[in-house]
Amino acid sequence: MAEGIERKIQRVACIGGGTIGSSWAAYFLAQGLDVTLSDPAPDGEAVARQIIDGAWSTLERLGLAPGAARSRFRFAADPIAALDGADFVQESAPERYEIKLDLLRRLSAVLPREIIIASSSSGLLISRLQEVCTFPERCVIGHPFNPPHIVPLVEVVGGTQTERWAVDAAMAFYQAIGKHPIEIRKEVPGHLANRLQAALWREAVHLVAEGVATVADVDAAISEGPGLRWALMGPHLTFHLAGGAGGMTHYMDHLAPAISGWWPDLGNPVLTPELQQRIIDGIADEADGRTVEDLARRRDEFLIRVLEARRATDDTIKKS
Repeated sequence: MAEGIERKIQRVACIGGGTIGSSWAAYFLAQGLDVTLSDPAPDGEAVARQIIDGAWSTLERLGLAPGAARSRFRFAADPIAALDGADFVQESAPERYEIKLDLLRRLSAVLPREIIIASSSSGLLISRLQEVCTFPERCVIGHPFNPPHIVPLVEVVGGTQTERWAVDAAMAFYQAIGKHPIEIRKEVPGHLANRLQAALWREAVHLVAEGVATVADVDAAISEGPGLRWALMGPHLTFHLAGGAGGMTHYMDHLAPAISGWWPDLGNPVLTPELQQRIIDGIADEADGRTVEDLARRRDEFLIRVLEARRATDDTIKKS
């Protein structure tokens, strides 16, 4: 952990215990932290414990921190009660302004100024969310990627009232517990990674709509091609390698003009009911009888093996 962080943040309050909130809770526990989770659903505690138990074997494979134990988890139906002793708050309520605004107003009113409130929101603006908060300067977006207990990325976004110390402290905390935080320096709906996903899916939908390829072949074009490279490096570094010995400079001079020439021809499809059904039918064909649970298990196992392979590769390179 980063210097001082392990001494300051020992208890995390996870407010909201659905798939994201409970996965966050599992990850925090695996990092040796105390976790209190709150969720208003009648079966909130049972669901949270089921998700945590289901994630634990994966977290053991990825490596538990000293002191990590599921026994350090507790549940509080009342979100205000869940804040007792919290050093950091990870809010994962439903993605609706009216729900989050009411919740953040209540939470912030009882928390000391130095306790950061991080929202897991995948696309809402923190500037709007912090308008109702007491001490809005400590509010940030801390958006994970699903499933949070496996995927390292966390997007950290400050709002118009967020002070620099809060962004720095959130970044340091996430990094200290093994995440890969990135700072989004300008607020935009959807932050960064989801906008990149949305841009790719827009073209994927357009190509299906235009009859260029089936849903399955569009997916294969990514999973059997550039997606394999993207598991290691992003689009800029990938194209840097595509430039050969000259790197990005050569790419810009010789290859980028061709790709940028395609930009005006990229699609802007409308998801009509008919197109939606074509995609739904295409997914049914591609899934070929596999359930969502089957596909999720395959995805998670793949993600774990990718992370293990990256770690082993980095270790080998360091030793060479």
